[in-house]
Order: sequence, then structure tokens, then C-alpha cells
Amino acid sequence: MDAPQQAPAGTAPSVGAAAGRIDRTLALTDGVSRLRYVSSRGASSRLDALERLGIHRVRDLFLHIPHRYVDYSHVVPISHADVGSEVTVVGTVDKVELKRPRPRLTVVELYVFDQTGVLSASFFGQPWLAEQVKRGDKVALSGKVEFAYGFKRMRAPFHEILDQSASASAYRRVLPVHPVGEGITTSWMRRIVSCALADVGDVADWLPAPLAARHGLMTLARAIREVHFPQTLATAEQARRRLAYDELLCLQVALLSRQAIELGDVRATTHKTSGPHTDALLAALPFSLTDEQRTAADQILADMAAPRIMNRLLLGDVGTGKTAVAAVALAAVADTGTQAAVMAPTSVLARQYAEKLGPVLDAAGITWALVTGATPAAERAETARRTAAGELCVTFGTTALLSDDIAFARLTFVVIDEQHRFGVDQRASLRRKGAGADLLTMTATPIPRTLALSIYGDVSLSCIRRRPRATAGVTTRVITPENLDLAYGSIRSAVDAGHQAYVICPLVDDADTGDSLGTDLDDVPESQRSRSAHVRSATSTVAVLSERVFPDLSCALLTGRMSAAEKDAVMEDFRAGKVNVLVSTTVVEVGVDVPNATVMLVHDADRFGLATLHQLRGRVGRGDWPGEVWLSCAAKQGTPARKRLSALEHTADGFELARLDLKLRREGEVLGYRQHGGITLRVSDLSADEDLVVAAHEDAQEIFAKDPSLSSPALRPMALEARDRFGAYFEELDKA
Repeated sequence: MDAPQQAPAGTAPSVGAAAGRIDRTLALTDGVSRLRYVSSRGASSRLDALERLGIHRVRDLFLHIPHRYVDYSHVVPISHADVGSEVTVVGTVDKVELKRPRPRLTVVELYVFDQTGVLSASFFGQPWLAEQVKRGDKVALSGKVEFAYGFKRMRAPFHEILDQSASASAYRRVLPVHPVGEGITTSWMRRIVSCALADVGDVADWLPAPLAARHGLMTLARAIREVHFPQTLATAEQARRRLAYDELLCLQVALLSRQAIELGDVRATTHKTSGPHTDALLAALPFSLTDEQRTAADQILADMAAPRIMNRLLLGDVGTGKTAVAAVALAAVADTGTQAAVMAPTSVLARQYAEKLGPVLDAAGITWALVTGATPAAERAETARRTAAGELCVTFGTTALLSDDIAFARLTFVVIDEQHRFGVDQRASLRRKGAGADLLTMTATPIPRTLALSIYGDVSLSCIRRRPRATAGVTTRVITPENLDLAYGSIRSAVDAGHQAYVICPLVDDADTGDSLGTDLDDVPESQRSRSAHVRSATSTVAVLSERVFPDLSCALLTGRMSAAEKDAVMEDFRAGKVNVLVSTTVVEVGVDVPNATVMLVHDADRFGLATLHQLRGRVGRGDWPGEVWLSCAAKQGTPARKRLSALEHTADGFELARLDLKLRREGEVLGYRQHGGITLRVSDLSADEDLVVAAHEDAQEIFAKDPSLSSPALRPMALEARDRFGAYFEELDKA
């Protein structure tokens, strides 16, 4: 462990002033083991501690930026420290007390004075402070001022022991607070970073000067210094923005580079975007396309007609009609005389696509078939034969489409719905069945534009925000488990009126922990979940409802663990009205369309992300009757969990909810992109840095338009930087 007496909190050296011999041979790509004060490996070495934080090279250390700063530059006398304000005071310790008000709870009380008054500070669960801080020590305290027991006081303030001989200017500074872990303290992290900056801080700037000037960004060397040891809080933010822009630009360059490598030697298909099948399909649709749908369809058709491979993402909130837009593109494939594949994440959704679009395609003279895991062997063999012979134009399916027995005569168009539910390899496998096939991915999960540009920087975007027709609407209410009778009463009333209901649970059965169940139990950070004593499972809930709550109603169970045939049978009964209450996990989140379902109860709603809950509530209120959604949550009023859920009570705008979700969680959690290792961002805040996201996207597009190989001397350093930061995007390409 670190020895506190070796590096007291108040003695972190200034940049360039660290003790020890400076190593001028260090480079950003060198391991941190070469840095001063980083000991060799061992049970408690600082090298191991740094590597546990993901810091393996000097570059990693420089990008491990402080997560907060303590502004000691504006110190106020204790008498001027107003109650309720956040201030910094400097004084002398008069008394140190270690108290144990109850077992396993320790409180260290410091009494500090200056020439104007006295202030007490309380530290909980840190008994060692009673040994570290002595009477007569000079300390700085930063925190919120309260008043109790006749004293101004601070609870758990940030503190630093100061050098007695230090002048006022020595501690009137902005102190960085880096994220740390076991085996390394904040003071040691500051010391190590300071030494690294002294040794390697004068880094070469890989960003072309015109780009830096265009956005008013500081140089890279200055940004690294200022983000770790800023002169002011304002310069710290300017430095962070420079590093955030670097990260976002490198991500965009990596995405576009990968696309260029993947598609560089592949010839695109130029589709016919007008013809008898397209005209017939538009006439067969039971409604006219809205302006937004028409715009999206035109963008897709323009890409399909162009002599380049399409890679487009269609974003659309629940019920905005993405399926109709995709149907227009399928008709263009028929007019071209080639084939299309439509892959859905579940057999329920794949079958629903076939049921919705099948009659429209039939009316337009477009042949089609459906392949899922539940397709009978004889029917599947016939479908495989017709697909391979080119007799079928459109094939709907699940991952069954990836099987070796499904081959296409000429696959030129691929549609993947909710693509983040598929692995990277699965998506690539389907595209490989048709070299040069145009790709349309769709999602009903609302994604903020900043997130879409960051994750899909190499993809063109189309967006549909408004529903094509007005609905009766959905009301959402958050309740506690003690008030479940309100939700049960709503379900009973709906069934009595001839309607149906969903009951959603986060787990399949009581033995589960939520891992690998196809639920979003891990969708919300642990700190934002309530601590329910018991998380409801679907199997136990359906038993309780059938036996105690609704013994006279038909209740059925639907989970991802059931076979495809079982799921199809349950959904068919539900659609036919044979099931009154469907108890399910999030398997019904995407695409399930039963207009007669008007009520939904979600148990342990705080264990789901906002985007998932918005998707779920889109399953009700789809017909001519209003929908009701009840979100059960054991968390207390005012907690982060309840605040998140209250947003659903006040807005039905999925994109607004997505923006809020992005503020609350990391970008990789919003859509469950943990599989996509390359997208984790270390510096950028996609919620706060929207302007930088857009700027980086536009700059990367401009750069690739001029030099797609990034081979010019001015851009070569950028290409190397992008590959170094986001090498995960290139691993599969390197293997090939």
C-alpha cells in the first residue's frame, strides 16, 4: 500500500518539479512501468494498481483525466463561509477526535480555526485520519457549509494537509482529483502524472493546424497539461474539450476507415428505384406515406440507385411506420430482379413482419417466404431451394438466415431490425451472403443524434419522429409495490371491457440473477437501482396471478427461454384473444403488435433503462383505445431511480427520453453495446459535447472526401492515432 508519510496530500509536486531524474527517452506508447514512482510488479505495486484502472501506457495515463477539481484558488475566511454555500477555507487544526457512535461506525471530527472563526469537519468511516491529521496542522477544507451544535461545519469535505511554510499562493490553486482504486491514492496519482508530464509532456500534435484553428482548440501539449493541472476551472474545461474532440474525431476516422477497407474492392448493385413492383406496392399499402416516411424512403432509394454500397440507419420511434418504408425498398429489389433478406431479432417479430408485409408483397407480385427456428423441416428445405434458385425475392427470418442451408442466388439488399441485438459477426455473416449488398438497419430504440453519429459514424441516417396517425394515447404512472391493487384494478377493467394486458418482469424465474436472460437487468447502473428485497420473476408472477389475483382469467407465460414454436403458439393465442393477461420478460419489447392490448404493468421498473421502458409501453395504446402503463418501483421519492421513471410520466417523446438516458448513463449502456469494445469513450460526454460530435463527424467526412486513404503527410499521423485508439475496429479486418 502507499505510505502516506512519503507523499502527504499537500505535497503533490507541480509539473516539472517532481524529484528524480527525468527520462527524456520516454514516448507515449511506452509502458507506465518506465515512469518514475511506478514500482515493479507485486501484490501492492502501483504498476498493478494503474493497470487495474486500464492504464498500461503513458498515453493511457494522460487520458485518465480528473473526474473533478477542487478550486482552492478562491479561499474565504471562516467568518465569510455562508451556510449552504460551497466554499474552501484554510485554517489550523485545534482538535482531532475519533468517535464511535455505534458499532462499525467511526467518525473523525476536526476543529479548525483561522483569525475569523471556528469550523468543524466530520469524516465518516475513515478512522486513519485521526492518525494522519495532528493538532497544529495547516489544512484546506472544501465542501458545503452547514450549521449545527453552535458551529459551522462540513460533512465529508475534500481536505488537504498543507505545508506550514507554504505561502498563500502555494495552495491557492485548482487541485485535480483523478479516479483511483485500490493500491494508489489521489496524491500518488497526481505525483505520477506530474512526473510523466515533465518527461513526456511536450508531445507532438497530430491534429492538422487548420482543424484546431477552425474550432478554437488549444494545442495538444497544453491541453494535456491543463486538463491535469489547470490554472483555472475554465482552462480545465477548454483542455477537456480539445481531448474530447480528438477522441471523437479518431472514432469517426476509425469508422470511415473500416468502411473503406470493408467495401473498397466490392462492386455495388445499382438498383432500379421505379418500376411495376414499386408502383404496385405503393398502391397496395393501406395508407399513404407521410412526409417523413416519404423523405426516408426517397433517401433509401437514392442510396440504392447510386453506384456505391448503401449503409443507412433508419431511426424511428415506436409506431412511426419504419416497416412501410422498408417495404418500398423491397419493391425496388423486385424491380431490379434480385433478392432481399430481412432479419429480425426474435421469431415473434420475424413472423409479424411476414404477416404484415406478406399480403402487401403478394398484391405487388413480390414472392416471399419466412424462415425461423420453428419452420418445419420440409417447408424450410423448400424455402432454401427456392432462395438458392432465385425464385424468392424476399426472405424474412431470424438468425436462421445465417445457416449454411440458406443461400441466395443474388442477394443485393439486407434489412436488419434492431441490429444492436445481433453480434457483430452475425451481421457480417448475413452481408457476406451477398457481396456488395446494400444494408438498411432499423431501430425503434430512440437514439440521440450524438450517439448515433458516434456509434454509426460510417452510416447515413434517416429519421422518422412522428406517428403516421393519431392514437388514443398512453398514460404512464409510477406506483409502489404496496399500490399494485391500482394496476390490478386497471387490468381487471380492461379485460371486462374486452381488452387484454401485459405484465412484464425482469427475470425469468426466481433462481435467476438477470445475467444472459435477454433482459435489461444490467441496463441500469447499480447505483440507480432500488434495493428491492425481492425481484419478481415471470414464472412466479404468472403463478400468483393465475391462482390468487385473476383466477377466473386466462394468464400465459412468454420468455426468451421458450422454444420458437412455444413462443409462436403463445403469441398466436394472445393475438386471437384466448389469453387475457400475458406475463413476459422483455421479449415483447420490440415489434409485437396486438392492438387489443391496452394495459401494461412493469414490475421492478427501475431495473430497466428508459429506452427499454419506452419500447415496452409502445406495446399498448396501438389501436383505437387509450393505453395505461403502470411502473412498479420500490425506490423512495427523490431517489435517482424514481426521478428517472418520473420522466416517463411527463413525456411520450422517445428521443427526449433517449437524451435523458444518455445523460444518466454511459453511451455503451444505452443500447447494450458492451460487445462493441471499440466505442467506449474515455473523455467525451456525448450529452454535453453535442457540438463536438457534429463537428468531428463533419470534419471526418470532409477529410475522407479529399483523401480516403489518409496517406498524405498531414493526415498520416491522424490515421495512426485513430488506429492506436480504436484498434478493435480493425482486428477482424487484420485477420482477414
